[in-house]
Amino acid sequence: MYKSYKKIKFYLFLSFTLIISLLVFNFGFSKEKNENQEIYKYLKLFSQVLRLIEENYVKDVSPKDLIYGAINGMLSSLDPYSSLMKPDEYKELEIETKGSFTGIGIEITIKDEILTVVAPIEDTPAWKAGIKPGDKILKINGKSTKGMSLLEAVKLLRGPKGTKVTITILRNEKDIKEITLVRDVIPIKSVKTKVLEPGYAYVRITSFQEKTPKELIKALEELENTQQIKGVVLDLRYNPGGLLSSAIEVADEFLENGIIVSIKGKNKDAQMEFKAKPNPPQRKHPYPIAILINHGTASAAEIVTGALRDNNRAIVLGQKSFGKGLVQTVIPLEENYAVKLTTAYYYTPNGICIDKIGINPDIEIPEVEISEKKDSKEEKKVFKHFPDPEKDFQVKMALSILKKVKEISKLKF
Repeated sequence: MYKSYKKIKFYLFLSFTLIISLLVFNFGFSKEKNENQEIYKYLKLFSQVLRLIEENYVKDVSPKDLIYGAINGMLSSLDPYSSLMKPDEYKELEIETKGSFTGIGIEITIKDEILTVVAPIEDTPAWKAGIKPGDKILKINGKSTKGMSLLEAVKLLRGPKGTKVTITILRNEKDIKEITLVRDVIPIKSVKTKVLEPGYAYVRITSFQEKTPKELIKALEELENTQQIKGVVLDLRYNPGGLLSSAIEVADEFLENGIIVSIKGKNKDAQMEFKAKPNPPQRKHPYPIAILINHGTASAAEIVTGALRDNNRAIVLGQKSFGKGLVQTVIPLEENYAVKLTTAYYYTPNGICIDKIGINPDIEIPEVEISEKKDSKEEKKVFKHFPDPEKDFQVKMALSILKKVKEISKLKF
């Protein structure tokens, strides 16, 4: 027991040295003495609890696990998005934004202390199984998600290709369903296009990855080289967001000037305003845009929506968006650890923070669920989030409105 206690004291000494050093360098010596005393008081409380665990807890626990748990608990108490990332989790995040990963294909958050689906990713197991934005995940493989962190949930949901995971979801506060999904490689192509009719194109962005801006430019060039574009339906439904930098580049592609987004945080480094730059002649898009959004449109997708609407570049149609206006910064640490920390709120060009509020469409278009038989022999119906663009009710309505946009709006194009 004594040797073990000496061991934990050594780890505590290192932790306290690090914490106190950070406090000194980050906050400076100008801080009031009583504030520092308060910090030391709670550090002492922290050490007392660690000592009690070491001496009395029924099982042996490594100091590393205790300190890791304490740090993660501290971060998770801030908001659902802040967390300490272990080396394998940090590596997985880098892969996710640059390449592909294996899982079921959903973006999740913690809403009202319940693990909740933001949106399924198109053409993934979750998408094909009919998972919807707002579905509450009550269990993963029989394990309750109550009190579970986002990182814990992600770790349980991901796994090798071909393996199964069962989730229990609550929908509309009354329907409880148990769904078994087979994990697969999640596709990374984020831009899809289609010509709806001569002169009118459909562009869907499924998420904002590192390559999204280049994919968008390539897709637009291909469309514009084949015909004169009169209007574009930009579909951001079920887009859970992604990289802030990609969202800014995408919005900039459609804007010639004006503010794209403002970021406001505690530190000066977190106070930024991003403005659009004029496009070269070959990259100008002199046509109106109709943006489709719904409850699964979140984060970076809301940045693009707000930027184009507030600059009178697009009309917004569909349903109210999710409402995630927080900026997370991934800060690398030693030994390949990282902290994902909420560092700022973002604001639309009109100065509105949409966090927990969302963006209301200019014209609301109801979502029409379409089911179809799996095959001629089976009566079971498979839910489709939406069919091909030409058959999609919301896309049809958006196209009709786009043709009359000069009469009903003051868009600049």
